[in-house]
Amino acid sequence: MSTTELLRREWLAFRRPGRLIALAAAALAVIAPGLLSASGDRSSCDGPCPKVPVAVDGSPVGDRFWFLHRDLGREGSITVRMTSMTGTITYPPPNHDRIVSGLVPWAKAGIIVKDGLRQGSRYAALMTTGGHGVRFQYDYRHDVAGSAGVVSGPSPRWLRLTRSGDTITGSESGDGRRWVVVGTAKLGGLPDTVRVGLFAASPGDLTLRETGLGGAIEEVRFTQAVGVFDNVTVEGGAAGAWRGDPVGEMNRTDWEKRHNASGAVEKDGVITISGTGDIGPLSEEGVRTAETTLPGLAIALIIVQIVAARRGARTAREAVSRRVTAVRAAVVGAAVFVTGLLAVGVVLPVGVAILTGNGIPVRPVPVLTGARVIAGVAVALALCAVLAYGLGVWLRRGWAAILGGLTLIALPYTVTAIPLLPDAVSEWLLRLTPAAGFAVRQTVVEYPQVTAHYAPSAGYFPLPWWAGLALLCTYAVIMVLIALGRRQAADTDWR
Repeated sequence: MSTTELLRREWLAFRRPGRLIALAAAALAVIAPGLLSASGDRSSCDGPCPKVPVAVDGSPVGDRFWFLHRDLGREGSITVRMTSMTGTITYPPPNHDRIVSGLVPWAKAGIIVKDGLRQGSRYAALMTTGGHGVRFQYDYRHDVAGSAGVVSGPSPRWLRLTRSGDTITGSESGDGRRWVVVGTAKLGGLPDTVRVGLFAASPGDLTLRETGLGGAIEEVRFTQAVGVFDNVTVEGGAAGAWRGDPVGEMNRTDWEKRHNASGAVEKDGVITISGTGDIGPLSEEGVRTAETTLPGLAIALIIVQIVAARRGARTAREAVSRRVTAVRAAVVGAAVFVTGLLAVGVVLPVGVAILTGNGIPVRPVPVLTGARVIAGVAVALALCAVLAYGLGVWLRRGWAAILGGLTLIALPYTVTAIPLLPDAVSEWLLRLTPAAGFAVRQTVVEYPQVTAHYAPSAGYFPLPWWAGLALLCTYAVIMVLIALGRRQAADTDWR
């Protein structure tokens, strides 16, 4: 019998009402929770919700700081000496009962060139930070390290930004005479006149509170950074007074209202800038990601594993050849792949459209990334089914194969998706078990210049998507080879 005829025969044999109903239930387990959760998620603001800053490429970003600024033409520069950087952190652990002096690692103050005051507009900035020294950052995603160390009166830091057309160069100096270039950025499309000046920002103080069996929940508190500057000179800018404005909302907290308002104060040539917020690639507004439309994936995974394991156990009880065993594995994988492709292909775009229509900001997903998630999740489900099928053939008992598959795949996937286990344990589970294959669903990106909880429970897998999928594929291939090795029936009938 030819391979085509054998595939057709085994597909017809697989296509029993019970199995088709189970696969339909798996698809529904993906689609229904995703669409229901998206439909029930609505913005709730008193009046119009504030718009999430969006960069020129359409991605949501963080862009909130205090800005003391003036005009700068196509050729010019700003030079300052920074003599101090201090800050405030409200109610940090362990007792959450005091307001303390201090800086979070990515608090920042310095000088910036920006295309107007609109949030999300292009920029380049040279700054000192709370814990990462001097940095040159531009267009939200790009970060270049300068010298290390902190700024103080005995150890000031000179900063300079130079504009030449669309090119911005950041340089630093310890004495104002010997300058070192930190970084250069080309910001295409800058207008003839941009805004240049001094700024301060400070993202929230992120700490983790233990929960469950050692898992962690994020807690964020208000912080503020204060930078002190003198020897401020601008070349190539329009004459006139400086103007201070917040980029984004500011001065709404009790600390700012009653103690130290964010803003700028100038006295005897010394400028003090106070500010909160952040300038970076991750929005402060809790923007959703596309994979949040897949809450039912764990249920679908359980269903397809049960179907595949039972099929494998049934095969083990029949006197069929290795060839038939392999063909049945391919049929099981193909059926689950089509099921996953249809389910994820529906829930992902429709769920994102519903969230957007409800006023919930969603991080844009490039077309190729969206296709990778849809096809990749379908492949991962198919490989999990093939793995469960191989377990069924090997163990010869459906219940044992189901238990083994759920322990090996579904359990690690489920427990790492919630803040139950310590982050290190969750990461190792997703490095060593077949559940690593679901890294293919991740669309969020880890940025070293942003403090965040980069853990599985927050949607970050320890392996890149291709490595996780390769690990799952390796498990599936090995299990099928083991299952084929157990088959002793002759191939005579199928030659």
